[in-house]
Amino acid sequence: MRIALAGLATSHPYTDAHTLAKHGELAVWEPDPERLQRFTDEHPGALVTPSLEALMETGPDGVVLTVPNPRAPGALARVLETGAPVFVNKPAAASREQLDALDRLPIGDRVMSTSVLRFSPSFAGVTLDPAEVLAVRATVRHDVGMWATGYNAWQDTPGQGGGTMVTMGVHGVELLVALLGPDVRLAGAAGAVRHYEGLRSEDTGVMALRWGSGITGTVEILGVSDGERYTVTAHTRAGEREIVIDAGDDPLKGLGYEGTIEAFLAMVAGAPSPVPWEQTRAILEILVSAREAVPAPGTA
Repeated sequence: MRIALAGLATSHPYTDAHTLAKHGELAVWEPDPERLQRFTDEHPGALVTPSLEALMETGPDGVVLTVPNPRAPGALARVLETGAPVFVNKPAAASREQLDALDRLPIGDRVMSTSVLRFSPSFAGVTLDPAEVLAVRATVRHDVGMWATGYNAWQDTPGQGGGTMVTMGVHGVELLVALLGPDVRLAGAAGAVRHYEGLRSEDTGVMALRWGSGITGTVEILGVSDGERYTVTAHTRAGEREIVIDAGDDPLKGLGYEGTIEAFLAMVAGAPSPVPWEQTRAILEILVSAREAVPAPGTA
């Protein structure tokens, strides 16, 4: 089995590769020489190709796509031509232009894009009875201080990678949509810089959501944090139910990286994506709408 890693634009494909290497041969394309060198140092046996086109010509059985968001629709279009299942590392779109471009692609059940948290052992399999739920809240704690140093500036740029509201907010929105479904809209959003003055986006944010059933939800994004932790709280008449996701002793397992790759490998074996694109599209709509509602710092 050959798995193609199309782009190494974030930390995620490096993590994915350690699990994938246990199951088959790796092939890779990445235009940045430093990122590619880091990968080949970790995986000296990987097949290196000079372009995305060349990577697709190797005939991969599955593709993990991780390119800067502005390039994602074009790259995904090329991958779809192969018919191979593809996992698009989150988020698949960070602006209205990018989302409109995705909408023009023939995306079916061979494409998966998700926050890995959906597949964490603490969350996978959890269900809620919507009839019992009054409101929900997701709290995302993930430090974004690296962006203040200039690292991966495109991720922190609202018109490109979406900034903290999108790149970290996706984790909270993903969990709530996984529990309550895609019939949801953004009711409001706000963001601020509370600590990292060098950011192009924000380091704290909040979104208000409303499902068609009347359930309301809140996503809190805390990009100033000493640790990585995610919490979902469901409020019912009887009280609160809390789901906590953290790295634990094994971050690859605890945060859902291994579970996500297991789901992707099932797709390689012929299964459809376990994450319906209808849900992913609803998540992206919320994130893009929130980004549109919250101007970059200093532009309001």
